[in-house]
Amino acid sequence: MIRTRLVLCIALLAACTSPRSAPAPSRAPIDVILDTDANNELDDQHALAYLLFSGDAFHIEGITVNRTRGGGDVEQQANEAERIVALASLEKRFSVTRGANGSFTEIAPHVNEPDFDGHAAVDLIIRRAHAHAASPSTLTVVPIGKLTNVALALKKDPSIASSIRIVWLGSNYPDPGEYNQENDEPALQYILDTNVPFEIALVRYGFGNGTDAVRVTRDEIHARMPGKGPHVATPIAGRNGGTFTSFGDYSVDLFDHIELSGNPPSRALYDMAAVAIVKHPSWAHARRIPAPKLTDGKWIDRPANPRMITLWESFQRDSILSDFYATMERPVLAR
Repeated sequence: MIRTRLVLCIALLAACTSPRSAPAPSRAPIDVILDTDANNELDDQHALAYLLFSGDAFHIEGITVNRTRGGGDVEQQANEAERIVALASLEKRFSVTRGANGSFTEIAPHVNEPDFDGHAAVDLIIRRAHAHAASPSTLTVVPIGKLTNVALALKKDPSIASSIRIVWLGSNYPDPGEYNQENDEPALQYILDTNVPFEIALVRYGFGNGTDAVRVTRDEIHARMPGKGPHVATPIAGRNGGTFTSFGDYSVDLFDHIELSGNPPSRALYDMAAVAIVKHPSWAHARRIPAPKLTDGKWIDRPANPRMITLWESFQRDSILSDFYATMERPVLAR
């Protein structure tokens, strides 16, 4: 009897600690390209890990990077993305494709030239979009930095507009400002004026109804993240020094080296929230509006514009974070 109970206890412990099994799927995994400025702060890294650990929900068709004004050039952005892929033990499966250092205005006149700035990421987006042209599925492109790579892909090959869906993390609409928006406003305006499915996961600093509401404290990360995710055999050097064998431990280090804000002091996982509502659309509210115009950083509504876009707002912090932590506890690695 004692032996039987011991076997049952071991089996129960294994079930609780083993990787999350994919549930019976209610839909096919979503085909996705993540476009990121991974080295800017810390939310990109959590978005990428969440994506890589949600193999039951996503089929990853590409990871591309671009440069924004924080975090260095495109090579530094790529190095940080590659660090997260390695911490997920998936570096043999997924490569990180370099994109634009410059802006849409600078690069757009050169997209038909060989080896223009960002060509590798732009061409990847175009290739994967064409692969979906004859497919019933749509390619979802999730830019969580500036929109340069995506706008350049549409500029170079407008035909891909019918094969992709863009879900961008950015903007305080209807208010001005926001980091991703400010890093390449002409790229945003180009997409606003292009007939392509375009959705914005709004940020709305300080208003509590955008992705800024999905905030976590350092204490919460210290309590929930240590050791989470797969453990890799070869330690990975972090950008702040030290070495790490799991994404969870690296998450703690990222939070230990970032400035917090608010009361209580916390940091928003903006980009992770954008990925979350692609995974579970019920965790935010979507509404359609005529595409506005962005002029000198200010929004101008165009109520007669037949071109419609989707805004995502009213993000459900608790549902999003509950799934994030469950995914970190029991990852299903992307394939």
